[in-house]
Amino acid sequence: MKEVTNSKLDRYFDLTARALKKIKINKDFKINHKEAAEDFLDMARRYFSDAGYFRDKGDFVNSLAALSYAHAWLDAGARIGLFDVDHDSELFTVD
Repeated sequence: MKEVTNSKLDRYFDLTARALKKIKINKDFKINHKEAAEDFLDMARRYFSDAGYFRDKGDFVNSLAALSYAHAWLDAGARIGLFDVDHDSELFTVD
């Protein structure tokens, strides 16, 4: 797949809209920073790998989506301080 169709966009809009509606702020938030950072990095690496798989199959739409997810995991981790990105606001939404 080499183009973004309305049905593909509809799928992602629906998925994200449902996720936004379901989100609640966790009042009892406890975190092991090291485990969380490792988990975020693992998810980013898996999505990055998936992006290569989709690209090799010629599925550019899902490849781009997987790359977006990969970078989002990295960006979120940097934003909340799990990763030290040396204040790099070109690659991450920090500072």
